[in-house]
Amino acid sequence: MTAFSETALQNDPAPPAMRLASTGTILHGVSVGEVLGVSTLADARLIAGRAGLDRIVQRLNVMEVPDILAWVKPHELLLTTGYPLRNTPQSLDRLVADLDERGLAALAIKLGRYLDELPGEMVEQADRLGFPLILLPNDVGFDDILNQVLTDILNRQAAILARTEEAHRALVQIVLAGGGMREVTAEVAGLLQVAVGATDAAGHLLAAAGESAQVARLREINAVLARTPAATPAAGDGHYAAVPVVAGGHHHGRIAAYSAHGTLTSSDIGILERAATVAALVITKQEAVTAVESKYRADFLRDVLTGRGGLRVAERAQAFGWDLERPVSVLVAEIDPDAEERPVQDRMLAAWQASVRKHDPRGAVAGFSHEVVAIVGAAADPAKVARDALAAVSDGTFSTGLSRVASGVDALPGAYGQALKAARVGRQLHGAGAVAHFDELGVYRLLSLVNDTDELHAFVRETLGPLAGDDDAENADLRRTLQALLETNLNVAETARRLHFHYNTLRYRIGKLERMLGNFTEDAHLRLNLTLALHVLRMRGI
Repeated sequence: MTAFSETALQNDPAPPAMRLASTGTILHGVSVGEVLGVSTLADARLIAGRAGLDRIVQRLNVMEVPDILAWVKPHELLLTTGYPLRNTPQSLDRLVADLDERGLAALAIKLGRYLDELPGEMVEQADRLGFPLILLPNDVGFDDILNQVLTDILNRQAAILARTEEAHRALVQIVLAGGGMREVTAEVAGLLQVAVGATDAAGHLLAAAGESAQVARLREINAVLARTPAATPAAGDGHYAAVPVVAGGHHHGRIAAYSAHGTLTSSDIGILERAATVAALVITKQEAVTAVESKYRADFLRDVLTGRGGLRVAERAQAFGWDLERPVSVLVAEIDPDAEERPVQDRMLAAWQASVRKHDPRGAVAGFSHEVVAIVGAAADPAKVARDALAAVSDGTFSTGLSRVASGVDALPGAYGQALKAARVGRQLHGAGAVAHFDELGVYRLLSLVNDTDELHAFVRETLGPLAGDDDAENADLRRTLQALLETNLNVAETARRLHFHYNTLRYRIGKLERMLGNFTEDAHLRLNLTLALHVLRMRGI
């Protein structure tokens, strides 16, 4: 068996693609070696191409016309008396290459009547290509060979189909009886006597069954593939095969098999494909159940957060594994406006569920239309929960708000409002992907309570005058100067240092600002108004 390792994968410039779906091209047939074992060919002799005895024969054809190449098909056993080539024996060596190029299984020929012998070049070419050349006995008719070999092929195909259908029925019964991936992999492992595993779309092993040593090897292969998803094991050894699980047009993982005792046959792969179809049914069923449960959880939590939870809220929450009777914090992750909502919502919910499980197994998580809400115990670090969830969604497409600690169920609606406000204000202050705590909003918390944004904008225009807009390119620079002056309590030397200005340049700018805004260096009330106006501008329109 060819060793399978990560190094081997990395060194293979063009690894073979994993079978993408049932294609109907599984090779039902018999090998050339098996054809030579039928009774009518007992006296036949292999004269070249021994390396090709495992080629598959699916059909037979008889060559009695010179232009046979236009009529041959892959996986054919071609029979001939040599009649079409009796006048051109020199073309026989080229014939082998042409037949091999077209995917034929073998050439069987009778000598004596039209050809006395085969050219040495033809035999050498067949050996070089691994293309079997078979010398037929003269006393056997082509009809007897056709009858017996085709009967064997049909019997083999019928047996394979029966085996596959039996496996399919068994797997469907497992699903109908409520079984899942664990039962599906166990059934296939028992049928094939190999290790079988099911992975999710990320390559994580969901279930595995079979002999422990083979399962361990399958886990090793899966771990390498999970780190290098584009790679697959070398196809030459035939000990590993994987079939994708596709449902609803989405790739959900794969069913993989590993055999330490022999190569996986096309029949085995056919059963893996049936297993992948059944696994898709399992996933579809699980997704439907999960969707219903998720909606029920979300509806219940929404009622709790809006004060409509009714009686026995804590008791009903326990049915979901949630503990809402202790001091808790509410976290709201809201999708940023420029994100693609549906896929981001799914990734957000999965990331938050994983993070809450890690930090507080008794915490609550539910997805709403534009947001995910989590409730975690006061002992957990809500900022760490939020950062872990954010890190799991690589494109950072949601902003998160954290509430104060709520003492019980009755305080949850207020905490939810705090978290939602923190998420929205945090995004406007710091941009997409912000994590903000309600207590850290300071004056922005008060400004966010003003619902009339037109009034806020009017206040900004009245206070900042021409500096409220960006009609003049210098306005933004002057606002930065004003902001620094207010932050340093009019400390000219410190402001000059922060802005990297010369002292005299800053004195000139202060004079210009006072001509535009009034004598703010002497008027504390004006400084307060200017500070608030700059805060409103920074909040980007709230």
